[in-house]
Amino acid sequence: MLESLFAFAGAAVLIAMAPGPSTVVIMRQSMRSGRRAGLATVLGNETGVLVWGVAAAVGLSALLAASRLAYDGLRLAGAVVLVWFGVRALWHARRGGGSGGAGSGGAAEVDGEGVEEASNGGYSWLRCYRLGLVTNFANPKAGVFAVSFLPQFVPEGWPVPVVLVGFSVLWALIDLAWYAVVVWLVGAARRVLGRPGVRRRLDQVSGVVLVGLGVRLAAETR
Repeated sequence: MLESLFAFAGAAVLIAMAPGPSTVVIMRQSMRSGRRAGLATVLGNETGVLVWGVAAAVGLSALLAASRLAYDGLRLAGAVVLVWFGVRALWHARRGGGSGGAGSGGAAEVDGEGVEEASNGGYSWLRCYRLGLVTNFANPKAGVFAVSFLPQFVPEGWPVPVVLVGFSVLWALIDLAWYAVVVWLVGAARRVLGRPGVRRRLDQVSGVVLVGLGVRLAAETR
């Protein structure tokens, strides 16, 4: 069991470090609204990871992998979501990226997804959490990946659903640890990244990346 656990943990670390739509969104939220917003987005993303893992344990992800219609429907919906996020980022960059720098620490500001930065978290946390969750759900490959990746590490003779749920929790914790580092690093550089010109350029880059990921997701074939 320990060998399977260590093998799974090593693979999960490599997967967490691979950039994707969640990485782009988490970094953008951390840059625009601070570490609290970034961590809330991470928690939403990890909730999605747990849901996909539990779905794999009960067989729902297998249905997604087997059904072309279900996969294509979720794939197209996810592509629309990613493109929409990217267009909003580009539009925000075109408007000039808002007023006030990252270090102003005073008035609230609104980012491209309508997330307000408030000193007490609250509503901002809920919106960022939802953004992370939706971004994760927008990628149907996460569900197919869960049903094809997690079972490989289940030791022979162990109850598959129970082990899959346990691996899902470990997967989410590893993901959380990695993205917490990302959020901290972006927060440390936020004074530089928060300058209006830099923020505008980062909005443009993240917008193009998200639109590109959405288009690629829409155009891909299994």
